Amino acid sequence: MRVGIIGAGLTGLTAAYALVRRGHQVTLWEQEIEVGGQAASFDLAGNRLEKFYHHIFMGDKALLGLLAEVGLASSLQWLPSHVGYYYGGKIHNFTTPIDLIRFSPLGLIDRLRLGVASLYLQRYTRWQNFEGITAQEWLLKNVGRRSYEVIWGPLLRGKFGDSASQISMAWLWGRIRMRLGSRRQGIGQERLGYLKGSFGRLSEALAQRVQNGGGAIHLETPIKRLAIQDGRVVGAIPATGQMFPQDAIIATIPSPTFLAMAPEMPAEYAAKAGQTRYLAALCLVMTLDKQFTPVYWLNIGDPSFPFVATIEQTNFVSPTEYGGKRILYISNYLSASNPLYQMTSAELLRYYILYLQKINPQFDTGWIGDYHVFKEEYAQPIVPINYSRQIPAHNTPISGLFLANTTQIYPEDRGMNQAVQLGLKVAGLVGPNT
Repeated sequence: MRVGIIGAGLTGLTAAYALVRRGHQVTLWEQEIEVGGQAASFDLAGNRLEKFYHHIFMGDKALLGLLAEVGLASSLQWLPSHVGYYYGGKIHNFTTPIDLIRFSPLGLIDRLRLGVASLYLQRYTRWQNFEGITAQEWLLKNVGRRSYEVIWGPLLRGKFGDSASQISMAWLWGRIRMRLGSRRQGIGQERLGYLKGSFGRLSEALAQRVQNGGGAIHLETPIKRLAIQDGRVVGAIPATGQMFPQDAIIATIPSPTFLAMAPEMPAEYAAKAGQTRYLAALCLVMTLDKQFTPVYWLNIGDPSFPFVATIEQTNFVSPTEYGGKRILYISNYLSASNPLYQMTSAELLRYYILYLQKINPQFDTGWIGDYHVFKEEYAQPIVPINYSRQIPAHNTPISGLFLANTTQIYPEDRGMNQAVQLGLKVAGLVGPNT
């Protein structure tokens, strides 16, 4: 069976790998110059580094199984994570339960309520009961207004912007359970996994296995249109106009891009697939001569800041992996129409400098070596209440055409493990072994 896959991120590569192993003839198209999607890496400071920061959790079973299958398990490192929270002009440690007890911006009762609520959510399994309530409503009721205003409100606004008050509690439940799953018994220090040499190695290993199995990968080949005849997909047409005949096609691309390729899509399905809104990801990554903070992951609790977190890779992975250089990510989620998203790399860096100096008054532009800006327009789906009702099926009404993208990951947050799960799932829907 000839199966075409649009998009060579982890979902597309995993599906391609699974289908090649079953004997299908696979063709994969990717518009970028490399495979990997949002998990792609680039050369920096003598090593490979993800364009958008990545780590994995102890409960990421699908991803861990795939790493073992392609021979990369021995390169996986489990490292302690140091988390902080910037609030009131100060960095507060937020790594262990003891740190929560010491978190002075909250009173003792608020801290206890916050800890109890976190443990409750880790053990509660019926996420469906959270679908009809927003995270804001549940948190205000169960952790209190002060905890919401100091911690959860800023975190939700950082992730979802003006849509923060609309986000489903089911999504937050999935996010908390995922993170606490990387702590021993849910209460110890978090340990996260990182692949030596970057997670780009996984994408490259999958691509190689697809090609070794007879599959074809076409880079810098965006698909412009799907060929549909009598209600069935029969091929894909890139910008060159050449038609690639196929028996089935899997699209692992954002819903707006997918729907533009298939204007013949029946209205009901198109409306469902098209109703999800996205926020863009904007990530500035730089090398530094000095350590910026002692923290790996620093969430920003100050709403005046133009970014939501700093992730200091070299407080997680040793600086020796990068020739002694320090590496800092500055992360943001925002509308693609936001002026920050439109800035040049130099403009964005200049704008961020003042805020970096608020976090570390000693920070100096002379510390900065290389810097790069990476953007993804359709990065974070916005997840309102009752979101499960608006998720489109993987099987579209057009015979042989399948959709597998981040809007269909729920109630878990999007991540590499979920991308692998999605790829395996949609590959299983395409057809039996040849």
